Amino acid sequence: MSATAAKRGQKNWPKQVEAVCVRQGLQLTPLRRRVLSILGESAAPLGAYAIIDRLSKIEGKQIAPPTVYRTLEFFAENGFLHKIESRNVFARCEHVGHAHYGALLLCETCGRSEEIEDEALDEFLKRTAARAGFALQPQMLELQGLCKSCAAAARGA
Repeated sequence: MSATAAKRGQKNWPKQVEAVCVRQGLQLTPLRRRVLSILGESAAPLGAYAIIDRLSKIEGKQIAPPTVYRTLEFFAENGFLHKIESRNVFARCEHVGHAHYGALLLCETCGRSEEIEDEALDEFLKRTAARAGFALQPQMLELQGLCKSCAAAARGA
């Protein structure tokens, strides 16, 4: 994904989430809207405590962690976020509103993530799980490495 496309997706993501919430009758409380805005502004995945810190600055008061965790769970359960288990952070789902398989490319240097969705990968995972008699739940594979910029910097290019 190009930097321009990433910026455009970043800008549209909160609107896409809002539209899906309206279609599905999901309530966007004031707190959910503020968390949505914070996530929409961040190029990198965020942890709950980074979100709590930003919210506390916006609100001018300390925000209780359980309320933010519940909000993040709401977004993840409804297909708006992916929890990156290996880093305990949350990344925007670029394919808002539908459960799917795929992969998150995670840069070990700058922390950025990029979501890839590939039907062939989806089918492979489903087929392989089915052969083992396993009912696979939609989820994302976490692939660690270096993004294009960090790989170029590491090569000295």
